[in-house]
Amino acid sequence: MLSKNTALLAALAAGTLALSACGGGSDDAGTGSGSASAAAGGLDLVAEGTLTVCSDIPYPPFEFEENGEYTGFDMDLMREIATGMGLELAVQDVGFDGLQSGAVLGAGQCDIGASAVTITPEREANLAFSDPYYDSLQSILVPEDSDIASIDDLAGKKVGVQQGTTGADYAAENAPEAELVQYPSDAEMYAAIQAGNVDALLQDLPVNLGHTEDGAFTIAEELPTDEQYGFIMVKDGSEDLVAAVNEQLTALRDDGTYQDIYDSYFAE
Repeated sequence: MLSKNTALLAALAAGTLALSACGGGSDDAGTGSGSASAAAGGLDLVAEGTLTVCSDIPYPPFEFEENGEYTGFDMDLMREIATGMGLELAVQDVGFDGLQSGAVLGAGQCDIGASAVTITPEREANLAFSDPYYDSLQSILVPEDSDIASIDDLAGKKVGVQQGTTGADYAAENAPEAELVQYPSDAEMYAAIQAGNVDALLQDLPVNLGHTEDGAFTIAEELPTDEQYGFIMVKDGSEDLVAAVNEQLTALRDDGTYQDIYDSYFAE
């Protein structure tokens, strides 16, 4: 499990919902919350008896590989949800652009997407979302000695963003004079700022926080956006699956499992 930047993550925790408001390999389901009831009965799943999840990995702390197993905040929640539905869990590593557009789900590659997907009206036109399960902030990551202190300082600078994300949209709208450089994932973005190919990264705060741990980089500014994450499913025909997932999310809230998982990644 990742180590934490406790001061910043504690601040993040205060703004995060306790859920009420708010190619890869396979991974067996672990012990979970809720009853392994008939929740999965009648669901049209990619593989019988299995909840197949697509995710863009790595994107720590939400999804990453550790000791040969997919883990992270999203993955741990998915594992509990699958177990509560009486299902095994399988994880497929896919590109984020194809996931958030609905292409991967529409092709029948997986039943559900779990990859820190922000709920937006544009995405809701093509995807079905679960209840929100996480509040997020955007942020600007810069080298420790950078003179960039806020989004206003990005004019004329090269800023790395992940293609297809709300971070990229936010940068385009709020830093119009920056030169945006799009990358397929955080891994390429972080390598770019390490090599000095970009001056800053604009993306979700928890992900940028993970890059501050060695002291070479710092958060220049946190950017409130009122963004919420949801798990995604196909727009049409997924009503039963959406209801089953939401039922498990409610159970995880009620019995404290969600809070335990949240605290393991984000609390002090």
